Amino acid sequence: MKKLIICIAVALAAFSADAQHIGRKYKLKKVIEVKGRQGIAIDENYYYVSSTTAIYKYDKDGNLVAENTQPFQNPELANHFGDIDIYNGEIFCGLEKFEYGRGFNIAISVYDAETLEWKRDLPWSPESGQVEVSGICIDRDKELVWMCDWVDSRYVYAYDLKTGAYHTKMQCRPMPYWTQGIFVADGKMLFAADDGEAMWNIPDNIYIADVSDVPHTGLVDGEEVVKETPFSVKLDADGKPVRRRGKVAGGAKAGRLELLREMSDFRRAGEIEGLSIDPENDDLVVLNNRGTQIVLGMSQGPIVEEGYDREIHELYIYRKVR
Repeated sequence: MKKLIICIAVALAAFSADAQHIGRKYKLKKVIEVKGRQGIAIDENYYYVSSTTAIYKYDKDGNLVAENTQPFQNPELANHFGDIDIYNGEIFCGLEKFEYGRGFNIAISVYDAETLEWKRDLPWSPESGQVEVSGICIDRDKELVWMCDWVDSRYVYAYDLKTGAYHTKMQCRPMPYWTQGIFVADGKMLFAADDGEAMWNIPDNIYIADVSDVPHTGLVDGEEVVKETPFSVKLDADGKPVRRRGKVAGGAKAGRLELLREMSDFRRAGEIEGLSIDPENDDLVVLNNRGTQIVLGMSQGPIVEEGYDREIHELYIYRKVR
């Protein structure tokens, strides 16, 4: 009987270490200052933090153990990481060239978690309609890579993890204001949503949506209006919308978002970024930046009237209460 109990306990411990589970209520446990300002990924032993142009690796006491400050293979094409995720020893990063509210040259880049060195890229489909990548996450159950879009947060976009092929997109209803990071567990997606300003001390939020059913729609042959910007169409000489024929998104899933948590316990509201769940203990970890002025997603220098001389990046670590 004792052996049976021990075997069950070992099995439960192994199960809990291999899965992340979302709670309904969290309590702040501790805050760790880090170098990176963009995203957070977690495995059994480390926190991986992305900055705009770097990847950092910390132990869970907050000690820096490794860094890659020159991660881009083509720096002339990419200058920005968003939120990140880790899966099977690989760090998945959405990268792009970002300039004042617009992303270009989007890619999914994969880095080795041990060395932090680049390994490979996965293809991205501009036909999906995505115009920026602020974060990336892995649906471990369905083997999908999801990407979010800070510029146009109406949709999140899914790709097949094995083939890299575009899978579908999900319409976010209601739309979160400027999605910064996403994470999937238990068939649910968490959204870290920035409220768009960093001066007025208004709390940012975390939302949740069901993504347990994600039908494949892929890309199909069709016709669509050509956009001049993410929110306006291109017009011809007669003032009519320009249209193009070719591959277009074949459809979308409708997603219903609900508020999970208002982040009113940040030391100062600023710019919420990535989020993740610790596979060891189900801690919710959220990255927040404070102390700088932000214009269209780019820092404009410290809020000197409040005594800041730099931007501060912190991991907020929350214990799951239930």
